[in-house]
Amino acid sequence: MSPVADYRLFQSVLDNLTTAVLLLDRTRRLVYINTAGEMIFAESSRQLLGISSRDLFRGCEGVIEEDLVRCLDTGASLSERNIVLEILEHPVTVNFFVTPLYDGTEPANILVEMHQVDRHLRIYREEQLLEQQHASRMLLRGLAHEVKNPLGGLRGAAQLLDQELDSVDLKEYTRIIIEEADRLRVLVDRMVGPKRLPNKSLLNIHKIIERVRQLVQAEAPPNVKILQDYDPSIPDLYADSDQLIQAILNIVLNAAQAVGDKGRITLRTRIDRRMTIGHQQNKLVVKLEVIDTGKGIEPEILSKIFYPMVTSRAEGTGLGLSIAQSIINNHGGLVECMSSPGDTVFSIFLPLEIVDD
Repeated sequence: MSPVADYRLFQSVLDNLTTAVLLLDRTRRLVYINTAGEMIFAESSRQLLGISSRDLFRGCEGVIEEDLVRCLDTGASLSERNIVLEILEHPVTVNFFVTPLYDGTEPANILVEMHQVDRHLRIYREEQLLEQQHASRMLLRGLAHEVKNPLGGLRGAAQLLDQELDSVDLKEYTRIIIEEADRLRVLVDRMVGPKRLPNKSLLNIHKIIERVRQLVQAEAPPNVKILQDYDPSIPDLYADSDQLIQAILNIVLNAAQAVGDKGRITLRTRIDRRMTIGHQQNKLVVKLEVIDTGKGIEPEILSKIFYPMVTSRAEGTGLGLSIAQSIINNHGGLVECMSSPGDTVFSIFLPLEIVDD
C-alpha cells in the first residue's frame, strides 16, 4: 500500500471513531482534530486548527491546562472524568484522557481523547422516543379504523333519517349528527397524521423558516419578537415544502403561545455532523432550534409532549406537536425538546442527503 493510501486509510479510521481525537503541540496549540472532535466543538477543523488549549477548553481550562502542563513536564498520562465543556449553547460532558507523544526522549506532542458521556444517553433517549412514536402511531391507526367504521354507519343512518323526515325541527337534529360525525372524522384523521408520503424536492430551509416566521409574526402581539440566527452556509435539502411548513409552523405557534403577550422567540439553524437518528447514521444534519422565553413545560408533561392529546393548555388539542413529530419522522428526522423556565428549546433534526454533481 502506498504512503498516500496509508494516510487515507488512517484518516478514514480516525474520522469514523466516536471518540474525539485531538493533537496538541508543545505550545499546547491544536494541530489535528478528527470528525468526532469537530462535532463536540461544533466547528470545522479549519476554524479550530492553531487555537490554544486555553481558548479551546473555555469554562474548564484551569483543570485541563494543569493536566496538559503536567503531561509535558512529567511525561505522565492523565485522565479526568465528567468534565463539562461550556463550548456550545448546551454543555457537553466528556471523559478526558491525555497522553504524551515522544520525539526522542522529550514529549513533543499531546494526544487528547474525549469520550462524550452524554452522547450515549442521548442516542438511547432518541431511540426510545422513536419507538414510542412508532407505537403511538400504530395504536392510533388501529383506533382510527375502529372509530371510523361505526362513525360512517352513524352518519349514513342520519342521512337516511333526514330524507324521511318532514319536520324542519327534527331535521335540525339529524344535521347536528351529520356535522358532529364529520368533525370526529376530521379529528381522527388529524390524530393519525399525514396520510401521504413526503413529495420531496430540493429546497432552501431558510425560505421555509422565513415563511413560517412571517405567518406567526403577523398574528403575534407587538411585544413578541421573533429573532433570526441562521447559518447561511447550509446547503439545500430534499424535503416536502408543504409538510415542512406545517411541522415548523406547529412548533413556532406552540412557542408563540408559550410566551404570551411579551417575550422572545429565536429561530436558529446550524449543521450537526455524524448524528445517529434511530439506527441511521447521518454525515450531515440540519438542526433548527426554536427557542422561546416562556414559562417552560412542566416536567411531568415534557416526557409525553409529542403524544397526541397531551397539552398543558385548556384550549389546546394536543395534536400540533404530535403531527410535527410525525412529519419530521417521515423525513428521516427527529424533534427533541428541552425546557426550563424562560428557556424552552425545540430542536428539529433533518438529514442532509449528499448529492453528487
